Amino acid sequence: MAESSPQGLHRAAVEAEAPAAGRIAVALDDAGDPQALSVSFFELGNGRYEVSALYEELPDEGRLQALIDGAADGALVSPLRIEPVPDADWVTISQGQRGPVRAGRFLVHGSHDRERIARNRYTIEIDADQAFGTAHHATTRGCLLALDELAKWGRPDLVLDIGTGTGVLAIAAALAFDRPVIATDNDPIAVRIAADNAAKAGLGQTVHVFVADGLSHPTLRRLAPDLIVANILAGPLYDLAPAMARAVRPGGYVLLSGITTDQSHATAARYASLGFVLEKRILLDGWAALLLGRGNASTLFD
Repeated sequence: MAESSPQGLHRAAVEAEAPAAGRIAVALDDAGDPQALSVSFFELGNGRYEVSALYEELPDEGRLQALIDGAADGALVSPLRIEPVPDADWVTISQGQRGPVRAGRFLVHGSHDRERIARNRYTIEIDADQAFGTAHHATTRGCLLALDELAKWGRPDLVLDIGTGTGVLAIAAALAFDRPVIATDNDPIAVRIAADNAAKAGLGQTVHVFVADGLSHPTLRRLAPDLIVANILAGPLYDLAPAMARAVRPGGYVLLSGITTDQSHATAARYASLGFVLEKRILLDGWAALLLGRGNASTLFD
């Protein structure tokens, strides 16, 4: 174990194959003790990924190892490495590991790549921060691919993004559909970051972000979105299914992610029992994005 740096910043990292690496990234990002400043998910090649997290001070190795072991669920994981971070900006360090990510027509990149990216309508700048979602994780890429395809079908009047994180999917929906997007998260820090990212993208008046848990907020109960996007986890998606069925307009869609390939069948069945029809399943690195239509969804987008 390395000694603490003067700044206190430390980086913890492990390597694993997908989907275990993805589960570990989600577990580290969701953990409150220790709480990460950022979580990175970086492809090494040959099916292996490095998952790293930055911490304000030296994290408890035992707690981290327990989180990783639980998320790995028996999969082979490299030994945990914890090391002090040199005197540098932690966002720059985290972003230095990330290159641009393409998903359909979308291209997501960090500010460090701004000068060498040819910008167009589908280009999104998202830096690593205290919220999850930079398109490097398969759950986000799957949603971007689904949004890209939906944009070719037509345009919803209103989109709702639950658990927005960095706001990348809300921004993508606003760019693709040129329609207003409501984005929520139960984490006030994520809401601030998402609002900042939307403003940076020139969408401060199009993407409206506020704190809410699920669909219980009074404002959300008054809405009738044509498309609900929820890149969260299988458990909350299962519990939210009845509220989703009540909220989305007849003929509308829900786009669900944050679920493994194995969990996708039970999730799709849960929504099918409430009148949804599976329109598309996108599988990436052991993770699934499900696009489900409520009733005759194909008639909604004009």
